[in-house]
Amino acid sequence: MTDVNFTPAQLNDGFVVAIDIVARPGEEESVAELLAGLVAPTMAEPGVKLFLPYRSPIDPARFFIFELYTEEAAWAAHQETAHFKAAIPDLVQRVAFRERLPFVPYAAV
Repeated sequence: MTDVNFTPAQLNDGFVVAIDIVARPGEEESVAELLAGLVAPTMAEPGVKLFLPYRSPIDPARFFIFELYTEEAAWAAHQETAHFKAAIPDLVQRVAFRERLPFVPYAAV
């Protein structure tokens, strides 16, 4: 993974996507592997500042992804990449719930 060092102001400058995922019973490890496989190619994309998947320590079926892009267009470009297009159909079949929420900064840091 890329070594990144951003100030709070730099991190607040961009387009955020928060993704909440719940794996279907028995699909938890497959979802974890799919998300882990997206980290390196996503972090290598232009316009991507961060792509951080998390897993709940109290509910192993629940995942959260924090994505930070330089701008909304970079998020759109991410969704057109080969690695995204290859992973998402498989991921969607393995999850019971998936919600993507975009955010933009509202206060200066």
